[in-house]
Amino acid sequence: MKGLRLYKKEKLCSTVAIEQLFMRGGEGVQGALAYPLRAVWRKNPRRSSDAPVAFVVSIPKKRLRHAVDRVQMRRRVREAYRLARPAYPMPDGTRVDVAFIYVADKLCSYRSVEKAMAKLMTAISGSQCKEGDE
Repeated sequence: MKGLRLYKKEKLCSTVAIEQLFMRGGEGVQGALAYPLRAVWRKNPRRSSDAPVAFVVSIPKKRLRHAVDRVQMRRRVREAYRLARPAYPMPDGTRVDVAFIYVADKLCSYRSVEKAMAKLMTAISGSQCKEGDE
């Protein structure tokens, strides 16, 4: 993959994989919070895609009532991920499923989303490097 483009294979579409991320007491599920985002991830070696990370963005209707606001925050989170991704490479052969969940009750600036994304990406890539060392 070249450049900063988001490809289809990087989007987590499998309902089974998404359910495994949100299952209580799920095996190998880890999480981190960096306001206004929360990330939940798990290693998924069975995923057929060759992208190291597959992600999904969730903006709950309970948090932002207006669809316009949800779409705007979804775009901000996706853009922050797209630009932060190259700075945090995953070890070769790693397959990780990630869900980014918006936890704030109001619209947040892109700057705050960008800072939170950097913290979450550090946590995700750091946990994968530690697992690779073991």
